[in-house]
Amino acid sequence: MTQTIAPRIRTLVLLLLAATGLLLAGAGQASAHAALSGSDPQQGAVVDKAPAQVSLTFTEQVSTSDDSLRVLDPKGQRVDSGAPSNVSGTTYSVKLHSGLPDGTYTVSYQVVSADSHPVAGAYTFSIGAPSPTTVSVTDETVGGGVVGWLYGFGRYMSYAGFIVLVGGAAFVLACWQRGSGVRALQRLVVSGWITLTAATIGLLLLRGSYTSSGEAGDIFDLDLLGQVLQTKTGAALVSRLLLLAAAALFIAVLFGAYARPSPTTTLNDGASRRLPDSRDDEEKRDLTFGLAVGGVVVAAGLAASWAMSEHASVGIQAGIAMPVDVLHLLAVATWLGGLAALLLALYRAPADNPLDTTAVHRFSTVAFSSVVTLVATGIYQSWRQLGSWSALTDTRYGQLLLVKIGLVVLLVGVAYISRRWTARLAETVPTAAEVVEKEPARARAGKGSKQADGDSERAAQLARQQAAMDAARQKRSRDADPNRFGLRRSVLAEAGVAVVLLAVTTVLTQTEPGRTEEEAKAATSSAASSSDSASGALTLDMPFDTGGEDGKGVVTIDLDPAGVGANEIHVYVTRPNGRAFDIPEVKVAFTLESNDIGPLPVVPDHITTGHWSANGVQIPMAGEWEIAVTVRTSDIDQVTVDKNAQIG
Repeated sequence: MTQTIAPRIRTLVLLLLAATGLLLAGAGQASAHAALSGSDPQQGAVVDKAPAQVSLTFTEQVSTSDDSLRVLDPKGQRVDSGAPSNVSGTTYSVKLHSGLPDGTYTVSYQVVSADSHPVAGAYTFSIGAPSPTTVSVTDETVGGGVVGWLYGFGRYMSYAGFIVLVGGAAFVLACWQRGSGVRALQRLVVSGWITLTAATIGLLLLRGSYTSSGEAGDIFDLDLLGQVLQTKTGAALVSRLLLLAAAALFIAVLFGAYARPSPTTTLNDGASRRLPDSRDDEEKRDLTFGLAVGGVVVAAGLAASWAMSEHASVGIQAGIAMPVDVLHLLAVATWLGGLAALLLALYRAPADNPLDTTAVHRFSTVAFSSVVTLVATGIYQSWRQLGSWSALTDTRYGQLLLVKIGLVVLLVGVAYISRRWTARLAETVPTAAEVVEKEPARARAGKGSKQADGDSERAAQLARQQAAMDAARQKRSRDADPNRFGLRRSVLAEAGVAVVLLAVTTVLTQTEPGRTEEEAKAATSSAASSSDSASGALTLDMPFDTGGEDGKGVVTIDLDPAGVGANEIHVYVTRPNGRAFDIPEVKVAFTLESNDIGPLPVVPDHITTGHWSANGVQIPMAGEWEIAVTVRTSDIDQVTVDKNAQIG
């Protein structure tokens, strides 16, 4: 059997690699998880007169509230008036008070993207000339703190509950129908339902605070809850709760009427045997079919509650992406949830109802089909969210995706080992029917010896004790099978990797897709290039890494007009994800080596978070100048980065 599996796996891998190359090579434009792509006035701009409004452009449509766009003067007072309005397409604006004085103003935004994720940020512009400001926008984000942690944990638990609920039920129906009467499996599936239900209620309560204030005290705010119920995400969570009510009925039937044993009768020899009744078999088949159809409908509906409100619902080919996402989630649940059920059955199946090799073989086939579906749908999803090979390494989404791919490969490798153990597994434990057949013989022996003494009650007691001893001996014999022991260990390893994989997947669903991140960078660079071309300004981006904690980022130098004489310099420091942050010290030096001039030191003044500025920077003559920036991120961690540029 293993000899035939290996060629199939090699062929599958080659086909999937070829498909990956074709998809990524032909990637088009798409967007998901909104990002700021432009603004008016632009970040760091100095305008001659006060604008009538501030406009922000995102990579996709967003949801706004009255406080989504705020403009603050140097003293931190709001100077915007009215609620934000959708000017056109993905551009939103807010009007400003008239007669604003000169100085540096801070624009803060907090919106919700179409794929349900909150997006926040801030930047500054100046009227007349830059000035000090009291506004601090360090780490201007939403989704952090205690509420953010609880929301992320709730998402993880909701995925885990869904996987255990759907996968455990599928394992019972498709692989081991006698397992419906095993109490350990019943508890597993019910715990999945409870976990998913509790997590969904928790996410519904947390959602309002998560996308707005981030305050724990707002979790039970009924006004916020009412606003959440009117959003796409709120509707999806409510729909999930309604489907969970149907799932409760499904579980009741699966572990109730479906698990009820067939009628038996006691024969003259004391044996309990199943009554042959074709009607019982037909009813069992009908019930199995009904449960299978109903279970698929409920499971698909639960999966759709994610697909219709998150990444799959936004961007290109949304009509295809959503059903693909549903298939992806169902494949994950069938594989990993069934894996949990298999692990529990291998360790906790009762001696009189052991897990037989037929069930293991069936699950092996189901798992292989699930992996094929998982990989195929995963390739399509990756293409939609990445769009290019560079996004795999240059974006956080791509880096997390590489980790996920590595874990999936590891999981498939361990699963292949499990398939080999399955192929070699020998049934060493008698079936439940065989156990029943053996018990009457012992009972008859006990009856014959004891009835002569007139103690039939004692004989029955001895028969029960003997049956218990035989069952324990059979379990020890089954557990001693090296093939079964090997299967247990490999399945346990699979389950361990699956837990980590689920955590990475949860983080991935909350991360801005690589395609969107690159589009936002391209739009920002294009806007900056256009501005620089019009004004003659010079912009240089220099990545840095001081080697310490939180020591990576990008320092941007804006020199205007980048000519001989007085210049205005702006220094911006951002994290690798593009968010501004403060560091203890930034210094700039200009050197013209060809004429042995410099270094000419410049110590800019701190304006606001991640922004420093200096006026009247004198460049004595034109030439190829070296611009060196010293960045210090702690008391001991600093680095100097430099670039050459033509000035004048």
